[in-house]
Amino acid sequence: MTIPTRTDKPVPRAQKSVSRTPKAATTSRKVTVRKPAPRRVPSSGRRPTKGKQSVARPMPGWVRWSVAACLAVVLSAGFYWFFIRPYAYRWKPCYGQKGYGVCLPCSYEVHGIDISHYQGDIDWSLLAQQRAGEFPLRFIFLKATEGGDHGDEAFCANFDSARAHGFIRGAYHYFIPRTDAHRQADFFIRTVRLQKGDLPPVLDVETTQGWSKADLQRAVKTWLDHVEDHYGVTPILYASYKFKLRYLNDSIFQRYPYWIAHYYVDSVRYDGPWHFWQHTDVGAVPGIRGNVDLNVFNGPLAGLDSLCLR
Repeated sequence: MTIPTRTDKPVPRAQKSVSRTPKAATTSRKVTVRKPAPRRVPSSGRRPTKGKQSVARPMPGWVRWSVAACLAVVLSAGFYWFFIRPYAYRWKPCYGQKGYGVCLPCSYEVHGIDISHYQGDIDWSLLAQQRAGEFPLRFIFLKATEGGDHGDEAFCANFDSARAHGFIRGAYHYFIPRTDAHRQADFFIRTVRLQKGDLPPVLDVETTQGWSKADLQRAVKTWLDHVEDHYGVTPILYASYKFKLRYLNDSIFQRYPYWIAHYYVDSVRYDGPWHFWQHTDVGAVPGIRGNVDLNVFNGPLAGLDSLCLR
């Protein structure tokens, strides 16, 4: 039997199909973006050494001490000017006469006080004993009125008591510039009934209330004229040393007896004539609780008597 010859070629095995398609971009490719280099800023100084940092130099010790010393001087001067200087006279050694708790001005024989309701209840019997003391009190000024309608609540009782206990008495009005001067004068006249032996009426001027010098002088002169016409005597003008120089030193006021308030000085510095000097506000007088203003008259007792109403 004839075996047929196999002429068929062997069938090759199936090969895996390989895709020729290029790989998809399954992962995004990182792209590096270069930042522009910072621009160099030209420097005028030396380039710092690499690795070293600039450190602020501390302030030298002598500078700190100098600043502290200057501040101490300024603060000390301010404290002295505002808190010590106005009262330093109280602690000065007294080489002259001392009485009523203060150093009294030398060479004045006639002393007095001025009071208002601020002094409270006064022991007039004890106060009257000071008329015969080492520095006898001869006169008392009493606040009567203020402005156009305010009367001192203690005036009437104190005014009568002063005369009853042998003091030469006087009454004063506290001037309010912005209140009509005629109204103020009329109010004082209605309140104060002066008698023979009393001191002339007093106008106390301490503030301008923002008025000009001319307006203030006009109002003050109106009050003085009106009161003088009524009582028939030249009124006394009260003002501090500096206030008088600044506002009331004109010739029209020179004929009025001047009562000067001038504290913490050994003598009056005012060059013009004056009659009374209020030299302290911290006097201690038996019969009066608390501080009281002390005054002297510029002349003998006979001169004070001649000034009183006839």
